[in-house]
Amino acid sequence: MQERSQIQIVLIVAVADNGVIGAGGGLPWRLKSDLRRFKQLTLGKPIVMGRKTFASIGKPLPGRTNIVVTRDAGLTLPGAVVTTSIDTAEAIARGDALRRFATEIAVIGGAEIYAQWLPLADRIELTAVHASPQGDAHFPPLDAATWEEVARTRNAAAADDSAEFSYVTYRRRTLR
Repeated sequence: MQERSQIQIVLIVAVADNGVIGAGGGLPWRLKSDLRRFKQLTLGKPIVMGRKTFASIGKPLPGRTNIVVTRDAGLTLPGAVVTTSIDTAEAIARGDALRRFATEIAVIGGAEIYAQWLPLADRIELTAVHASPQGDAHFPPLDAATWEEVARTRNAAAADDSAEFSYVTYRRRTLR
């Protein structure tokens, strides 16, 4: 059986060069290539998100346990587990990961959720979007003393992509 420390918390995020991750409840770019990668990184794992992110997706993502963190204790969302606490969300996600034999919990946004989970994260799978769109949601800055870049792959924009982008992996340097 996997121990608590063997299940990693991974933030999965697309961030523009100016730190923007969202605009008006959606993404300010179109990256079909990144959506395929997102599916690959999250399928078969518990995913944690905020209510606004769930609303922007519009439905539970199949093949994953959708855990939604919200301040609204009375909220119910068909196909999702709803909680008001990140501690409860983490416990639910860890239990689900153990049942699925998954080694990761994927945290998928939005801005407030990333800020709350960043101190808990073991790794960040970041898509660096090489554009600077206007937006109202931002990813918190990464402290170089805490996070080490361990991989980077630059990608040209494909026909279904609105910008060039890089896949970047960060690992925590320090113990929590």
